[in-house]
Amino acid sequence: MTPHSNEPQLLTTGEPALPTHRLRSWFVACVALGLAVTGGLWLHKRTTTSAPGTSDAARERRLPVVISQLQTHAFPVLLEGLGTVTPLATVTVKPQVEGRLLSMAFSEGGAVRRGQLLAEIDPRPFRIGLAQARATLARDQAQLHNAQRDLDRYDTLRAQNLIAAQQLDAQRAQVEQLTAALAMDQAQVDDAALQLDYTRITSPIDGIAGIRRVDPGNLLRTTDTSGIVVLTQLDPIAVLFTLPQDELPRIAAALAAGPRKVVALSRAGEQILGTGKLTVIDNQVDASTGTVRFKAVFDNHEHALWPNQFVRARLEVSTDEHVLTLAAAAVQHGPNGTFVYVVDADNVAHMRPVTVAVLQGEDAVIASGLKAGERVVVDGQDQLKPNAKVEPRDSPEAQAARTAHAQRGAAGKAGAVHSRAP
Repeated sequence: MTPHSNEPQLLTTGEPALPTHRLRSWFVACVALGLAVTGGLWLHKRTTTSAPGTSDAARERRLPVVISQLQTHAFPVLLEGLGTVTPLATVTVKPQVEGRLLSMAFSEGGAVRRGQLLAEIDPRPFRIGLAQARATLARDQAQLHNAQRDLDRYDTLRAQNLIAAQQLDAQRAQVEQLTAALAMDQAQVDDAALQLDYTRITSPIDGIAGIRRVDPGNLLRTTDTSGIVVLTQLDPIAVLFTLPQDELPRIAAALAAGPRKVVALSRAGEQILGTGKLTVIDNQVDASTGTVRFKAVFDNHEHALWPNQFVRARLEVSTDEHVLTLAAAAVQHGPNGTFVYVVDADNVAHMRPVTVAVLQGEDAVIASGLKAGERVVVDGQDQLKPNAKVEPRDSPEAQAARTAHAQRGAAGKAGAVHSRAP
């Protein structure tokens, strides 16, 4: 185009002009965004207008909770302490005579009975000693019989004044000496028989044999300190445990009234190992710890308790009758003390201050603030506020009890119908 052309000229600047299709895309996007905002505002207004009670329904939402109905029942008062299993008898079997060990008649770790043969020492030297003692006894018996016959003759001669009185007295003294010698000989025979009996080593108790400490063929001496084997009585068995000295008067009074039950549990408290009776209260307090030792005896037929095992001993001190208990998790702690949530007939939860008398394991004994028949929240109370409406559900224990009651009732009705059938 020449400078003299009559066609219009476009003025150019320093920036390039935007393409026409990009301007059209921006315009469409702005229109779409405006329609979306307008539609959202209209929908919100319509929803609010068509459901005026939605906010009220949200405020009336009922919170699901688990409840338990309080009842009175007997409640055992328990004290728990750490203890150690201790055998009632532990015997280190040692030889009472010296000799070569011939054999053993027990199994390591096996059960043994009182009087059972455990080991045998070579008996031949002791049989020889017994035979010698018996021979000496027979010889002295013959001498005594001869001296006694002489004494009888001397008595006759003395009565006829044919011998002196001194000769008669001498013969009587000889008879007495031989009688004493005969008694000594009998003691020697008994001792030799006892030594022979000691060559057969028997068990003095019912128990369990440990690992043997000597092998057959060894020479045993009475001065050996290690012994042949250690026997341990396991049934019955004892548990030694400690409790604070402040509990001593109550425990002593309870024991005076009758035997007290003690339950032995595993160290973690998850498994019951045995049930026994409290038998002994130690005669002094440990000044360093302020505790008293107690001893309980357990039947241990299954050998669930083992010597030197650490256990938890749970002593039943007494039983409180007609007390209110509930799960300890139901008791909450606030700035004004302990409280629980009680659900009324309209299923509204109210905060109720309570006094806990005893907190024992997973149970809490209520001293005041509640009464039998009231419903208490035992689970879900963390999300509650005073006067909140709730949707109560029975605890698993209550559901199980109700199911069992219904099953018993159904079984009773079935039995009654069957009894009336022709």
